Amino acid sequence: MTFSVLVPSSLVREAEDKREATRKLGYVARAATVFRADRLVVFPDVEGERRWGGGFVEVVLRYAATPPYLRKEAWGRRDELEYAGVLPPLRVSSRTGSGPERPGSLQEGIVTEVGPDGRVRVNCALQHPISLLLPDGMEVSEGERVAIRISSREPVRARIVDEPPPGFAIRRADLSEALARSDAGRRIAASRHGTVLSVDRLADIVGRSGDMTVAFGAPGRGLPAILDVSVEDVAQAGDSDVEPGPGFDLWLNTIPRQGSETVRTEEAMFASLAPLTLTE
Repeated sequence: MTFSVLVPSSLVREAEDKREATRKLGYVARAATVFRADRLVVFPDVEGERRWGGGFVEVVLRYAATPPYLRKEAWGRRDELEYAGVLPPLRVSSRTGSGPERPGSLQEGIVTEVGPDGRVRVNCALQHPISLLLPDGMEVSEGERVAIRISSREPVRARIVDEPPPGFAIRRADLSEALARSDAGRRIAASRHGTVLSVDRLADIVGRSGDMTVAFGAPGRGLPAILDVSVEDVAQAGDSDVEPGPGFDLWLNTIPRQGSETVRTEEAMFASLAPLTLTE
């Protein structure tokens, strides 16, 4: 199963300063981690951006998703990361406690050099980058994340495994492109104007196993505004499976008793992903 979460480049549009914007993105990364998203996609909403746009959002999220033991090597010093210290730790379950001192566990490495004969140099928090052989049929490029199992530190014995690294991947893509992926699965737009999420409705959604994609809007600028779709069209769609928008299967109101005029993106993520990721 592939689980994708889509957020707009304008999601920190109401942040008062860079520190607040960074902290907000940390909670977005936390939500993606807590609910085991495989992919966090940032889609463009240039009209809704203010001081900090898609470039800032992508860099901070990528940094947050990078294991602490690789951040210095992978990122160095960047203006976007001035307040990276306020980011909450993600503590990805398959990564927690899986440093080089814990043999046999899966951890992340970053390719620093692609060499001949299917070998690459990888930084994986050992004292120096190490040369490893790629699995048959696997291709990587410099800067790419790979999953590594270290069976021994002294002497070093490690291998690259052909599976996703722990945590989630960050992508930038148009919303229509993200929804058109073959592994998008059921495509849900989170909106206060959508169909109210009830117990019966939830049972139907959870009962459909397989891939799923959930998209969110920005503070004060929900998905209808971003996509220039009228809220009347969204509300009148009702329970039909033919919904307005660029390829959504369902517009869903996951906070039917919303007590605040606006719900922040990170709040909407926690409120929405908790029921949508329930199992039968």
